[in-house]
Amino acid sequence: MLKFLVTGAAGQLGKDVVRELENRGYEVTGSGSKKRKTAGRYVKMDITDRNEVEAVMKKLRPDIVIHCAAWTAVDAAEEPENYEKVWEVNGKGTANLASACQKIHAKMVYISTDYVFGGQGSRPWEPDCEEFSPLNRYGETKLQGEQTVKAELKEYFIVRIAWVFGKNGNNFVKTMLEQGKRRKELRVVCDQIGTPTYTADLAKFLANLSMTKRYGIYHVTNEGEYVSWYDFAKEIFAQAVKLGEKEYADVKVIPVTTAEYGISKAARPFNSRLDRKRICEEGFQPLPVWKNALERYLQEVLAERKG
Repeated sequence: MLKFLVTGAAGQLGKDVVRELENRGYEVTGSGSKKRKTAGRYVKMDITDRNEVEAVMKKLRPDIVIHCAAWTAVDAAEEPENYEKVWEVNGKGTANLASACQKIHAKMVYISTDYVFGGQGSRPWEPDCEEFSPLNRYGETKLQGEQTVKAELKEYFIVRIAWVFGKNGNNFVKTMLEQGKRRKELRVVCDQIGTPTYTADLAKFLANLSMTKRYGIYHVTNEGEYVSWYDFAKEIFAQAVKLGEKEYADVKVIPVTTAEYGISKAARPFNSRLDRKRICEEGFQPLPVWKNALERYLQEVLAERKG
């Protein structure tokens, strides 16, 4: 039986990856930087501690490591006091894992981001494009992680994702639903373009991908048209109303430019379009259309909210 190690197992994506693999009957161990009591297999592993990583990896000897752990607080990453911490997790932590994978001959799946690109233009970014120009500390350190994986390993998958939403943790969909209950007018940026990614769908793809030898770089989001955050917000409320949440019927979403919205600590890319064609080229099933994914997600989240 294949053995998996999933880092960041308590996170938005990590939880869904663990669940998907367990449902398929594989031996799965989740890891995180803190001790936790969980129903499944779990091990404390601080990825910034090279010795701890090597000890855990030698003991578990996983066949495949899916590396979901990351510093993802994009604005907080710009604070000078956090510079070193962000690199420790996204750069050094990834290097420690890659080195350990190499020593025990384990495959590695590294979850990366559209933020490795500068976001200029309107052309979708292709997986093999090397026009890297990250706009913020988060993007810089995730790119460092990519470069380490490529230098250290031959059996690797780098999976760049964007605009993630899922049941666990915070995300744009949850923010819109909460804000829509409090305010009837919401300003949302209309000049940042990309495609949403549902973690439950992504987890299925990662499980399928990891069991092959079709190594390389993949761009993975849900299928469907490229949209702005404004378009996404409009669809969230429209679907919520269809599902019976009438309180959102009067919410007005106002499109604004990034400049009009106000500058955040971290610059965001305007162009987050990812070219997904390699998914089909390598014989994999594309993720469902994002509007369908959103509907399934809202059905689950809204049902739980009602108790």
